[in-house]
Amino acid sequence: MPNTQTALKSTLTYDDGVIEKIAGLAARNVEGVLALNGGMLSDITDRFRSQSDPTQGIDAEVGKKQVALDMNATVEYGKDIQRVFDQVTERVVRDIKNFTGLDVIELNLHINDVMSKRDWQEQAKGKPNSQHATETKQVQ
Repeated sequence: MPNTQTALKSTLTYDDGVIEKIAGLAARNVEGVLALNGGMLSDITDRFRSQSDPTQGIDAEVGKKQVALDMNATVEYGKDIQRVFDQVTERVVRDIKNFTGLDVIELNLHINDVMSKRDWQEQAKGKPNSQHATETKQVQ
Protein backbone atom coordinates (compact mmCIF):
# COMPACT_ATOMS: atom_id res chain seq x y z
CA MET A 1 0.00 0.00 0.00
CA PRO A 2 1.58 3.40 -0.97
CA ASN A 3 2.19 6.08 1.67
CA THR A 4 -0.38 8.84 1.10
CA GLN A 5 1.00 11.08 3.83
CA THR A 6 3.06 14.02 2.51
CA ALA A 7 5.96 15.62 4.31
CA LEU A 8 5.15 18.82 6.13
CA LYS A 9 7.16 21.80 4.98
CA SER A 10 7.34 24.51 7.61
CA THR A 11 9.34 27.69 8.10
CA LEU A 12 9.92 29.99 11.05
CA THR A 13 11.05 33.55 10.33
CA TYR A 14 11.45 36.70 12.42
CA ASP A 15 10.76 40.31 11.59
CA ASP A 16 13.80 42.54 12.12
CA GLY A 17 11.82 44.39 14.80
CA VAL A 18 11.44 41.25 16.91
CA ILE A 19 15.21 40.73 17.00
CA GLU A 20 15.77 44.45 17.65
CA LYS A 21 13.35 44.29 20.57
CA ILE A 22 15.07 41.27 22.14
CA ALA A 23 18.47 42.95 21.73
CA GLY A 24 17.17 46.23 23.15
CA LEU A 25 15.63 44.67 26.22
CA ALA A 26 18.77 42.60 26.87
CA ALA A 27 21.13 45.58 26.46
CA ARG A 28 19.07 47.92 28.63
CA ASN A 29 19.53 45.49 31.53
CA VAL A 30 23.30 45.93 31.50
CA GLU A 31 24.64 48.14 34.29
CA GLY A 32 26.15 51.26 32.73
CA VAL A 33 23.87 51.45 29.69
CA LEU A 34 21.79 54.58 30.22
CA ALA A 35 19.96 54.52 26.90
CA LEU A 36 19.92 53.04 23.45
CA ASN A 37 19.43 55.84 21.01
CA GLY A 38 20.06 56.66 17.41
CA GLY A 39 21.47 60.16 17.57
CA MET A 40 19.88 63.47 16.61
CA LEU A 41 17.13 62.17 14.28
CA SER A 42 16.11 59.60 16.87
CA ASP A 43 16.01 62.29 19.56
CA ILE A 44 13.69 64.40 17.40
CA THR A 45 11.27 61.54 16.78
CA ASP A 46 11.46 60.56 20.47
CA ARG A 47 9.87 63.90 21.38
CA PHE A 48 6.70 62.89 19.55
CA ARG A 49 6.36 59.40 21.05
CA SER A 50 4.04 58.70 23.94
CA GLN A 51 5.35 55.17 24.61
CA SER A 52 8.80 53.65 24.81
CA ASP A 53 10.31 51.88 21.81
CA PRO A 54 12.74 49.14 22.84
CA THR A 55 14.01 48.92 19.24
CA GLN A 56 15.28 52.52 19.21
CA GLY A 57 18.99 52.75 18.52
CA ILE A 58 19.15 49.22 17.07
CA ASP A 59 19.28 47.99 13.48
CA ALA A 60 19.12 44.27 12.74
CA GLU A 61 19.70 42.26 9.62
CA VAL A 62 18.01 38.91 10.08
CA GLY A 63 18.72 35.88 7.92
CA LYS A 64 17.43 32.33 8.15
CA LYS A 65 19.99 31.30 10.76
CA GLN A 66 22.04 34.39 11.60
CA VAL A 67 21.68 37.97 12.82
CA ALA A 68 23.85 41.08 12.50
CA LEU A 69 23.23 44.03 14.82
CA ASP A 70 24.24 47.68 14.93
CA MET A 71 23.47 49.40 18.23
CA ASN A 72 23.90 52.97 19.53
CA ALA A 73 24.15 53.70 23.23
CA THR A 74 24.70 56.33 25.87
CA VAL A 75 26.87 54.95 28.67
CA GLU A 76 27.24 56.11 32.25
CA TYR A 77 30.35 58.20 32.84
CA GLY A 78 32.92 56.40 34.98
CA LYS A 79 31.92 52.90 33.89
CA ASP A 80 34.39 50.59 32.17
CA ILE A 81 33.06 50.88 28.61
CA GLN A 82 34.90 47.76 27.42
CA ARG A 83 33.22 45.79 30.23
CA VAL A 84 29.82 47.30 29.37
CA PHE A 85 30.38 46.27 25.74
CA ASP A 86 31.36 42.73 26.77
CA GLN A 87 28.25 42.38 28.95
CA VAL A 88 25.94 43.80 26.27
CA THR A 89 27.43 41.38 23.75
CA GLU A 90 27.09 38.40 26.10
CA ARG A 91 23.47 39.13 27.04
CA VAL A 92 22.29 39.99 23.54
CA VAL A 93 23.93 36.92 21.97
CA ARG A 94 22.58 34.66 24.72
CA ASP A 95 19.02 36.00 24.63
CA ILE A 96 18.71 35.94 20.85
CA LYS A 97 20.07 32.37 20.74
CA ASN A 98 17.84 31.19 23.62
CA PHE A 99 14.65 32.84 22.35
CA THR A 100 15.02 32.31 18.59
CA GLY A 101 17.79 29.79 17.92
CA LEU A 102 19.52 32.37 15.70
CA ASP A 103 23.26 33.03 15.93
CA VAL A 104 24.51 36.60 16.28
CA ILE A 105 27.44 36.76 13.88
CA GLU A 106 28.11 40.48 14.21
CA LEU A 107 27.36 43.03 16.92
CA ASN A 108 28.58 46.59 16.58
CA LEU A 109 28.04 48.92 19.53
CA HIS A 110 28.59 52.61 18.90
CA ILE A 111 28.90 54.75 22.04
CA ASN A 112 27.47 58.13 21.09
CA ASP A 113 27.63 59.78 24.52
CA VAL A 114 28.81 59.38 28.10
CA MET A 115 27.19 61.21 30.98
CA SER A 116 26.61 60.90 34.67
CA LYS A 117 23.49 59.04 35.70
CA ARG A 118 22.20 62.21 37.37
CA ASP A 119 22.70 64.35 34.25
CA TRP A 120 21.11 61.67 32.09
CA GLN A 121 18.07 61.39 34.35
CA GLU A 122 17.63 65.15 34.29
CA GLN A 123 17.91 65.27 30.49
CA ALA A 124 15.70 62.19 30.05
CA LYS A 125 12.71 63.46 32.03
CA GLY A 126 9.58 63.01 29.96
CA LYS A 127 11.22 61.00 27.18
CA PRO A 128 9.51 57.61 26.84
CA ASN A 129 12.57 55.54 25.89
CA SER A 130 14.65 56.99 28.67
CA GLN A 131 11.89 56.34 31.19
CA HIS A 132 11.83 52.67 30.14
CA ALA A 133 15.55 52.37 30.75
CA THR A 134 15.20 54.04 34.15
CA GLU A 135 12.45 51.62 35.18
CA THR A 136 14.56 48.67 34.01
CA LYS A 137 17.50 49.80 36.12
CA GLN A 138 15.35 50.15 39.23
CA VAL A 139 14.14 46.55 38.95
CA GLN A 140 17.67 45.16 39.22
